[in-house]
Order: sequence, then structure tokens, then C-alpha cells
Amino acid sequence: MRFNWQEGNDVELLINGEEFFPRVFECIRAARKEILLETFIVFDDKVGQDLKEALIEAASRGVHVEMIVDGYGTAELSSDYIAELAAAGIVMQMFDPRPRLLGMRTNLFRRLHRKIIVIDAEVGFVGGINFGADHLADFGPLAKQDYAVQVRGPIVADLHRASRAILQHSPVTEPLPAIKPVTARAGNARILLSIRDNQTHRTDIEEQYIRAIRSANYRLLLANAYFFPGYRILRELRNAARRGVKVTLILQGQPDRAWVRALSVLLYNYLLRDGVVIHEYCERPLHAKIALVDKEWCTVGSSNLDPLSLSLNLEANLFIRDADLNQQLYEHLVELGNSKCQPVTLKVAARGYWWRAPLISASFHFLRHFPAIIGWLPAHTPRLEPVTDEVTPVDTDATNPELACSQEKSP
Repeated sequence: MRFNWQEGNDVELLINGEEFFPRVFECIRAARKEILLETFIVFDDKVGQDLKEALIEAASRGVHVEMIVDGYGTAELSSDYIAELAAAGIVMQMFDPRPRLLGMRTNLFRRLHRKIIVIDAEVGFVGGINFGADHLADFGPLAKQDYAVQVRGPIVADLHRASRAILQHSPVTEPLPAIKPVTARAGNARILLSIRDNQTHRTDIEEQYIRAIRSANYRLLLANAYFFPGYRILRELRNAARRGVKVTLILQGQPDRAWVRALSVLLYNYLLRDGVVIHEYCERPLHAKIALVDKEWCTVGSSNLDPLSLSLNLEANLFIRDADLNQQLYEHLVELGNSKCQPVTLKVAARGYWWRAPLISASFHFLRHFPAIIGWLPAHTPRLEPVTDEVTPVDTDATNPELACSQEKSP
């Protein structure tokens, strides 16, 4: 599904769960007709409970609620949670559920990783924030740093169409309410919705990144949690720095998974030697998927710059042309880099490069063919299945929010 640039939108940046969750719950409580919610993870913790209560209250007012979660990310949600939703008339559907093998989840790839919320076809949310307490600062040292945007205007019609389109893969036949999206001009932002799928739009998000990097004239800032892109993006970042663009990357310095930083470090020497500036965010795990170029272009969404997001997962990013949002992101990222990050020097990155160089080469060749290798597995087709309390696998750890949140496997 391909979309066009939409003029006349309002966009607002939401940083971390402290800004995102209250705004989403406020809009859910104000819903009149329909709520479409897609997310990778819902935890049965204080945030998940707040979400459940808001959705149940909306359903009790006659609002039609469609909730889609990923079969890998939300595999351990408790039966009680699902039963309460079902009792309120809310059907939670799971993307690509798979049986476990020896207690291990088998749906490791091609996840529904996008996070889209559309309410009354009038207001929408897109970003990287899941519904879990690990997106709140009071979670502790493992609380994630993350971003989303709220949008109004013609772009919401595209979000509404994208969210409804995935429902065509569901066996649930209940008709959706007839809703005409609100397309009146709401602001000055020009926005493009870009969806990555495994059928006809496999490289759409990557292509938007490459076009933006090539267009950069003087500044490019990128903050990304899982950074191990293909050679095309790496080459464009290096070329931008060579032609005088100030290219700054903010990457994980305190990752939630040790291998995340290990992979990114393999790329440091290649980028630093051509003038790319790299900062490692060390305050807590970085979960961001944002970037900006010059004084207008920026992006916020669910897509990391790694093989899973760029080649296998279902992802959604908004590409935005708005000077105010660009400047807000720029000031925020500069402050983040100056106060909460450690700079990476070429001298440090060069240590041990003699033995890492063959590993870098091997990694690139492997990851270049990684999607094709995974393609040897049984072909993936989008599949939704209603989740019921009778069939949902319940892990004993899922009832412990702190323990469950610490087990997030992805992005």
C-alpha cells in the first residue's frame, strides 16, 4: 500500500511514555465511533491496565474497538486481561500467532512491529512506543527513551486506510462502522505515511531515508536504537559527511541487549574516518527511531535501521516536512548529545580493528542475504487470529510486570 504526501496537517511530538500515554488515553476516552489500535507489545502492568480500562470504557459507550497485537511481542499476556476485553465486546487479534517448540517462541521474524492508533478517523498516533511501564522513567535504569507523534489533518485518512487494510486478513466478519475520515486542513505540515510490508513495499522506508540523506545540505541527525543498516544507507551517510554535511548519530550506549551495541560498534570505524560524529546515549536504553535533515525534513516511526525492520517486519513511519517540528527535534537531540551521551572517537573505534575487519565484512555479506535466507522458511502471509482466554499461552513471568518488561525482545 503506497501513499502520497499530504498537505495541511498538524503534528505534535510526544517524548517518552510520560507524554504519550496520557494523550492517547485522553483521546480514547473522547472517542465517539471507532478506535483502531495496532502495537507490537502490550504488557499487563500499570500502563497495560490503564489501556484496558480506557478501551473497556469506550466500548461501553458503543465505540467500536479493534485491537491488533503481535504474536511474538505480546505472546505472554494474561488470560484474565484478554477475558476482560472480551467481556466488554472487544476482540483482540494477534498477528501471526505460532505454537511454541520446546517452550520457545517460533515466530521470530516478520513481526507486526508498527505502532498505529487511529481514533474516529480524526486523530492518529505513530511512533515507537509500546504499551508497557518500561516506557516510563519510574521503571528504573531500564526505562526506554522513545518518541511518537500525534497528527490531525488529511494524513489521518491514510493512517485509517492502512489500519483497516490489515483487518482484511482477519477471520472476524463483524462489519466495521462506516466512517468518513476528517480531511480538513489542520496545520502546515506536509506528511507522508510509509508502510513496509513483505509483499510490494519491502524497501519503501529505506528508500525515503536514502532520498533524505542524499538531499542533506548541512545537517543530519539520526537517533536509532538498533543500528546496523545495509551498505546503501551507510554509504550515503559517509558520502554526506564527505561533502560537508554535519552527520551526527545517537546510538545505544546502554543497550537492553548486549549484541545491539556489539553490532553497531563494528561500523564505527567505517563512519568516523569520513567525519560522521557518533554519540552513545548512556543514561538508559535508547528506543528511538527518529531522524532529521536540514531545517524541514524529519521522521518518526517504528522502523529501526537493522535487518529485521528494513527487510522483514511490518513497519510504519511518518516522513514529515515541518520546520517547527524539525527545530524541536534538533534542539532536543543536541541537548541529548551534549548532556546524556558519550562521544565515540576514531582512536577508540580503531582499537582491535585489525581483527574486527574480517568480521565486519562477513557480517555485511551475511546480512545482505539475510532476508533471502529467511525466505527459505515457510512463506509468510499476513494472518490475524482472535485471541481468547482459552487458548492464550500464559507465562508465569507475565504476571510480574517488572520481570515481563525486562524481557522485551525487540525494538
